[in-house]
Amino acid sequence: MSGTDDVEAAVAAAFREDWGQVVATLIRVTGDWDLAEECAQDAFAQALDRWRRDGVPRRPGAWLTTTARNRALDVLRREAVGAAKLREAAVLARDEEPYDPEYDGDDSGVEDDRLRLIFTCCHPALPIEARVALTLRTLAGLTTPEIARAFLVPEATMAQRLVRAKKKIRNAGIPYRVPPAHLLPERTTGVLGVLYLLFNEGYAATTGADLVRTDLCAEAVRLARVLARLMPDEPETTGLLALLLLHDARRHTRVDAAGDLVTLEDQDRTAWDRAEIAEGTALLETALRRGRPGPYQIQAAIAACHATAPTAEETDWADIAGLYGELARFVPSAVVRLNRTVAVGMADGPEAGLALLAELEQEGDLTDYHLLPATRADLLRRAGRAEEAAKAYERALELVENEAERRFLEKRLAECRSA
Repeated sequence: MSGTDDVEAAVAAAFREDWGQVVATLIRVTGDWDLAEECAQDAFAQALDRWRRDGVPRRPGAWLTTTARNRALDVLRREAVGAAKLREAAVLARDEEPYDPEYDGDDSGVEDDRLRLIFTCCHPALPIEARVALTLRTLAGLTTPEIARAFLVPEATMAQRLVRAKKKIRNAGIPYRVPPAHLLPERTTGVLGVLYLLFNEGYAATTGADLVRTDLCAEAVRLARVLARLMPDEPETTGLLALLLLHDARRHTRVDAAGDLVTLEDQDRTAWDRAEIAEGTALLETALRRGRPGPYQIQAAIAACHATAPTAEETDWADIAGLYGELARFVPSAVVRLNRTVAVGMADGPEAGLALLAELEQEGDLTDYHLLPATRADLLRRAGRAEEAAKAYERALELVENEAERRFLEKRLAECRSA
C-alpha cells in the first residue's frame, strides 16, 4: 500500500505530465471531445483509490490512458445508437495495448498526439480565440477560470466559447488529423498562440500557491521544438522557440527558496541557463535573417536584451521600449502598451512612464488586471511618491490571485508605508 500523501502527489504529478496525452489519445480514438475529458477525469479519480490499494504503477500515463479508454468503451457500448458509434466502439475494442508514444496515425509528419490535437483545435473554421482556448483546456487541463484570466474576459464568456467550439467541431465534422504540409500555414497563428499561452501560464500562473508551473513550461518548449522541426522555413515558429528558451533560461531564478517572487533586477544572473540563452539567441538570429519579422521574433528580441545584459543596470531599456513600439504594430493590445510603459519608465524616468500609464487607465481596458495598478505602484515608488504608491499597491492586492505575487505586493506595500 502507498501512503495517502504519496498517492495524492503521484496523481497530481501524473495530471501535470499526462493529462494532455490521455485526452489527446482518447480524442484520436473516439472523436468525442466531451467524452474524452469526462473519461480522463474518471481515470484520475479512480487512480486515487486504486493506487492506494495496489501501489503507483510503473507507467502512470499508460495506466491512466488504458483506464480512460476502457471507460470510454463502456460508455460507447451503452450509448451506441447507430453504425457510427458502433464503429467507434470497435476501434476501441481492437486497441488493446496501452498508449504507445511512437504511434503515428496519419501521414502528416506530426508524430505527437498532443501536437496533432493542437492542429485539430486550430482549424480555420474556429475563431482564433476559440482555437487557443479549446487547446489550453484539452491539452493542458487548464480550468475555464484560468483560461478566462489569460484572455482577460469573464469566466462565463470563456465557458460559452468552449461550448461553441466543441459544438462546431462536432457539427462540422472536423476530423482529428493534421492537414497536408501545404495547408499547415493557415493554422500556424493559432498553434503558436496556444504554445505561447501555455508557456505563459507555466511561467506566471494566474492562480494558486506557486508562481511557476515547471510542467507547463517544459511541455510548451518541447512542443515548440517539434513545431520548429516541422516548419523549419517559418521564421515565427523559430522565433517562438527562441522566445520560450530565453524566458525559460531565467525560470529557476524567478522565485527564491521560500517560493517568493524575485524581480528581474534582483535575479542571480550567474544562475541563468547560459546554454538556453545561447541557443535562443542563435535561433533568433536565424529567424531574423529571413527578413519576415513577426510578433514572436520581436518578443524574442526583447527577451534577448534582458538575457544578454551583464547587469540589470546595463539593460538597454531604450531599445526595449522601441521594440515594444514595433510589437504594438503587430499586436495592438493594452497589455503590450502596458509593457512599453514599463520600459519607457525605466529608460526615461518614472514620470514619463506614469504619463503613458494615465492614458491606459483612461481607456479602461485593463481595469481588472492587477498588473495595471502594480505598474503604477512601482513607478510611483521609483519616483519617491511612497504614499501614492501604497494606495496603488492596495488596489493591486484586491485583484491579484497568485499567492507568490500577493506576498511580493504585500512586501512592497509595507516598504512604502514605512518610508
